[in-house]
Amino acid sequence: MNPVKHAALAAYYWGSLPMRRRRAATRRRRGVEPVSILFYHRVADTHPNGWTMPCKTFAWQIEWIAKRFDVVSLAEAQRRIASGTNARPTVCITFDDGYADNCEFALPLLLRKRLPVTYFVATDNLRTGTPFPHDVAAGVKLRPNSVEEVRAMAGAGVEIGAHTRTHADLGRVVDHDRLVSELAGSKHDLEQTLGRAVRYFAFPFGLHENLSPEAFRVARLAGLAGVCSAYGAYNTPGDDPFHLKRIHADPQRLRLKNWLTVDPRKLRVPDFDPGDLDADPRPADQGPAGRGASGENLAAASDDMGPCTLVTAQDGPSAVEVPD
Repeated sequence: MNPVKHAALAAYYWGSLPMRRRRAATRRRRGVEPVSILFYHRVADTHPNGWTMPCKTFAWQIEWIAKRFDVVSLAEAQRRIASGTNARPTVCITFDDGYADNCEFALPLLLRKRLPVTYFVATDNLRTGTPFPHDVAAGVKLRPNSVEEVRAMAGAGVEIGAHTRTHADLGRVVDHDRLVSELAGSKHDLEQTLGRAVRYFAFPFGLHENLSPEAFRVARLAGLAGVCSAYGAYNTPGDDPFHLKRIHADPQRLRLKNWLTVDPRKLRVPDFDPGDLDADPRPADQGPAGRGASGENLAAASDDMGPCTLVTAQDGPSAVEVPD
């Protein structure tokens, strides 16, 4: 952040902080404290870029958050949102993409502190070890997580979620079968790999233009418990708990504090409206029947995607261990 923007944000934050504290006390009395869901990508001290946070910064953020908020799982967040009542400041921690570097510092730290985390991975990159396109474009081919690492995470208590197969922008996918493959297929891949149900999905990029009503309906029919966007909004008690809105975990301390103390401007962020989640997700010109028209047919579509090669990798030593 340049000095001028930092100074402006500092003036705004400190100037509005007394008002925020009064409003926070009122929200808690009324039981309408929002749930803030943070998303990270990569925590490492090498190859800095716009989606990597230094280890020291991450450690400070987690320490600051853990002292001031209930840090809960996505399932508990959904329970609080659905109940219509939440009297405590609440944060969830999530990661997107699946970078191997997160096994070195970030995940062991969270496990040592016994803080819940949901970790979303793109399954083609997991299966093949191919770097993400945005890293290739940036000129540094960072290693994605391996199958063994993700299995070790799941065994240590990390919730693993789906993030498409190819890190696709689902807002631009118009072919229904490809949408099913990317969304339901990535869930299917992970379930075959982990031997357990996958409950959550995160949209790559996650802004309004990267979402679609059809994708929400495919996710519902695929049996997912919830989907995550990333356009910077809070989850207010009484909202639809299926759609979990997330905020970027900015490396700047001031920005993080500003977001998590409930910036009034973010309360005005327009919601994405997915429409009727129980409607047929298949476009009208493709007919009401066929894959995606029902939960059974959608599951069959996933099964038709061929054998999952993720499970063929040899088991290795656990890359993420639960510290003592």
